[in-house]
Amino acid sequence: MKEDIKSMTLQELEDMLKAMGEPKFRGKQVFTWLHRGVTDFSAMTNLPGSLREKLDARCFITAPVVVRKQESKLDGTIKYLWRLGDGNCVETVLMRYHHGNSVCISSEVGCPMGCAFCASTIGGLVRKLTPAEMLDEVLFTQLDSGLEISNIVLMGIGEPLDNYDTVLRFLSLVNSPEGLNIGMRHISLSTCGIVPRILDLAAQKLQLTLSVSLHAPDDETRNTIMPVNRRWSVDTLLDACRIYFEQTGRRISFEYAMIRDVNDTKAAAQLLVKKLKGMQAHVNLIPLNHVEESPLLPSDRASVLRFQQTLEQNGITCTVRRTLGSDIDASCGQLRRKYETSSANPI
Repeated sequence: MKEDIKSMTLQELEDMLKAMGEPKFRGKQVFTWLHRGVTDFSAMTNLPGSLREKLDARCFITAPVVVRKQESKLDGTIKYLWRLGDGNCVETVLMRYHHGNSVCISSEVGCPMGCAFCASTIGGLVRKLTPAEMLDEVLFTQLDSGLEISNIVLMGIGEPLDNYDTVLRFLSLVNSPEGLNIGMRHISLSTCGIVPRILDLAAQKLQLTLSVSLHAPDDETRNTIMPVNRRWSVDTLLDACRIYFEQTGRRISFEYAMIRDVNDTKAAAQLLVKKLKGMQAHVNLIPLNHVEESPLLPSDRASVLRFQQTLEQNGITCTVRRTLGSDIDASCGQLRRKYETSSANPI
């Protein structure tokens, strides 16, 4: 079976090529070509032809194919549906901001977490992505759009901490100076709250931003919309977040989808203030993107603003996320779901 060469680190490439009788510098040459988006060894023109043939016989290069591409007429957001090598599809979203272009990438095909408000989890987990496939989302979005990407958000389809080892390798690859060289402070990782992995990540002391999908301040509510809470309660999760801050010095960002008559009440806001008091935290209120298969509805704007005001009056830093791509199925998992259920385009 051929090896996935793009999932290799620079050191691993150098070691492989040394074992093949090649000088060490060939590893850096190959690494650089891969991170420029080359899809065939024949295009690596500064390598001897004999080496290109040996690499082609031993390894393969991943490259996704654009199945659908939607561009928002409202704000220029671009949403990609990529077909992977095995025919499965994932989504990537390119968002334009004044401070630079951000790409939101997927970490799994489908998701095992079962959150009630998310289209990504409908149908469960199909499989986990490889480091190369995650890297490709960034690389080929940049190449196709012609826009330089300066920020990465791991908030697409899947739970990043459910694919922990792969995500760590992806972070190493995308952070490499010989590759895309995107700094850790320009990367955000979102989790629904897998506590043991949050603690593992804290021990790595990476300077990325940890975004925790909280969505409710109490166990009763969170249990109904996020099954993960039945294993790790709100208080257990928040304790892990405090440890994360102590280990890394990085402020936690809490994602909070505003759901009508579920988690948007004054009492919920007051309890959230109590739970987060004294923490180095930022709350990001998210107007819920309605999913056809879900009965949950977004809060009205007045409720969102009242919720924000309660938090800010009590010293909790809080913003309301700007809605991007609302005209192009920009909610995570919607485009893939529509493609899957289309009889004309089965996966």
